[in-house]
Amino acid sequence: MKHVFAKKALALLLVLCLAFGVLTACGAKEEETATAEKTYKIAMICDSSISDGGWGAACYNGMIGAAEVLGWETAYTDSIDQSAYADTMISYCDLGYDMIFAPGNQYSDAVVQVAADYPDVAFAVLNGSTDLPTDNIMSMLPNADQIGSIAGIIAGLMSESNVIGFIGGMELDTTKSKLAHFESAAQVINPDITAVSAYAGSFSDTAKGMELAASMINEGADVFFGDASAVDSGARQAIDQANGDTVTIIDIGQPSDLLGQNPCVACSVVTDNAGMLQICLEACEAGTFGNEVVYGSLENGCVYLGSFNDDLIDADTQAMIVEYVQQLQDGTFGN
Repeated sequence: MKHVFAKKALALLLVLCLAFGVLTACGAKEEETATAEKTYKIAMICDSSISDGGWGAACYNGMIGAAEVLGWETAYTDSIDQSAYADTMISYCDLGYDMIFAPGNQYSDAVVQVAADYPDVAFAVLNGSTDLPTDNIMSMLPNADQIGSIAGIIAGLMSESNVIGFIGGMELDTTKSKLAHFESAAQVINPDITAVSAYAGSFSDTAKGMELAASMINEGADVFFGDASAVDSGARQAIDQANGDTVTIIDIGQPSDLLGQNPCVACSVVTDNAGMLQICLEACEAGTFGNEVVYGSLENGCVYLGSFNDDLIDADTQAMIVEYVQQLQDGTFGN
């Protein structure tokens, strides 16, 4: 009888231990689940290369910068044709990415198409129009008027020939605005200036950039500004070749600070893509993403004047540029 009682007691003890173990394990699992944080993921698609030294590189670096602040994972597909925009985005959506970053207005149609089929994925479009946002689309819109005007201020003070050159990739609204304000701001400084311009029909045709820049140099252009990604890199190559050992033709870079990339780069107009994109990432995490345009400007620091090449712009001219840009921010430039 004692042995039977002992066996029953031992069995009961084992049951209690097992039950306690299960409860402990469940409690630990619930605690682990409660404390685990979601890892968000963002992917960028781009029709130019992330190593183009211009638009593609600046947008990729902007994504990396914003993602690092918030701990997002990143991926990208670059140098893709327009026909592959939608399919590339769909691939990332199917892989569970939380946000697709499309760095240009040219992706808008594909974004609208894919976003409709993936309502739980966020889509952030740089240079997207003001009427693009929906429940899962946001536009990031740097102030194109200010960007063009800053470059025009530099050109107006620096041109010796009174001819300035502009090369665009595509005839997008933002690019046309940059051209218009590039010319008008330069003419505020020097009414005798005229602008020669051309569109490459591409953001990746480096050879076309060289061709267009060489043609404009033949027309007398001595200050250049572009909005064409890798095409701009080609233009800078042509400018450097034309200059030889002495820089008399200069380039104004964008959207990142390109000082030192080419001997001809005198200054840059910088867009803080990371700052604008971080606002989108934070909205996604907070569950408030959508139906919004995130603006970048001189006023909020998402557009600003880059570093000066001291060998090409003397101290007095630098001071004048800074003063005129401050007037632009204050709304008094040209008044």
